[in-house]
Amino acid sequence: MAEGGPLAGLRVFDLTRVLAGPYCTQMLGDLGAEIVKIERPGSGDDTRGFAPPYLPDADGAETGESAYFAGANRNKRSLTLDIATPEGQAIASRLIAQSDILVENFKVGTLAKYGLGYDDLKSDFPGLIYCSVTGFGQTGPYAARPGYDSLIQAMGGIMSLTGEPDGAPMKVGVPIADLMAGMFAAVATLAAVRHREVTGEGQYIDIGMLDTHVAWLANQGMNYLATGEEPARLGNEHPNLVPYQVFPTEDGHIVLSVGNDAAFARFCALVEREDLLEDDRFARNAARVRNRAFVTETLTPILQARPSAWWLEKLEAAGIGCGPINGLRDTFADPQVLAREMVVEMAHPATAPAPARLIASPMRLSKTPVGYRHPPPMLGEHTEAVLGELLGMAPGEVAALRARGIL
Repeated sequence: MAEGGPLAGLRVFDLTRVLAGPYCTQMLGDLGAEIVKIERPGSGDDTRGFAPPYLPDADGAETGESAYFAGANRNKRSLTLDIATPEGQAIASRLIAQSDILVENFKVGTLAKYGLGYDDLKSDFPGLIYCSVTGFGQTGPYAARPGYDSLIQAMGGIMSLTGEPDGAPMKVGVPIADLMAGMFAAVATLAAVRHREVTGEGQYIDIGMLDTHVAWLANQGMNYLATGEEPARLGNEHPNLVPYQVFPTEDGHIVLSVGNDAAFARFCALVEREDLLEDDRFARNAARVRNRAFVTETLTPILQARPSAWWLEKLEAAGIGCGPINGLRDTFADPQVLAREMVVEMAHPATAPAPARLIASPMRLSKTPVGYRHPPPMLGEHTEAVLGELLGMAPGEVAALRARGIL
């Protein structure tokens, strides 16, 4: 195995921007692939402008480098290139010739206009793995539409499931449709890498955000398919388990997660209410689900009688699922998060001498751990180096192309 991770030695031609595509390629980069990120001259990835906030410098002042961009673009080298020009397209083709994987998230048909669609490339590069991430996939009546996270959350059903029962539909607090599309794209790309190892053949990967969104509706999607009934919004309650929700305490709120009947019996013993187990409405989870309002009404004053810290200590000792409701300050200061090193510091030219603090990869491989080789790049930071290394361009040639707006 080459040094640098399980994907070391693979090169990715990265034509992605915003989040779904960049999240995919960042995962591949964390696993060791060399990522050459192609950006528009002058402006770059749209998320460079999704700010404030910005990465802070050593004095805490804004650097002008978007925190949003930094969150999905480490382990990449940035090369500016105008692929709308014939010269830019020629350079792109030469770089693709030296790449194993191409990932893009343009609207359907856009890259074909530049001679960079899969059908344009597959004959010349039969081993190329070409992954397209779009809002709705390459086929179907919505294929030509642009895809946006909130739009996909709305159309994909999750907003109908999220929020208080008597409140408005609510989107998830992070761009989950983008993130999950990126994760499915990365998994599919890894499967294609394995296929190529066996057969020598590349292939085309078609990832639609709406498809991936429907896929992770998971238990709620299956609840609908099994019953034909629209799941109701339950706020912080679980559709299939009770009690498994947020409860008020004497001084705040906690999450109580009772995963089975044995855990509920332990809860009843802890609160000295074993009599509840003699009531058919409480004895089994299925009954508790059917009587969720009554169960919640019964348990709420019990939880409200003690402070959160008391409950967390006692519930944990009894082996009953529970947890505090943290803000991000508490989350990033949590002993478990600290122990798992979920924040990584990387030297960055904009923040120097202070490092940039980034969310770490959660992937932990015992033989081929992820690596952090490149901080989120400055716009076009590696243009000269990449073109020199891969295409043999002299600095003067690069400067001339830059002067003409090609780079």
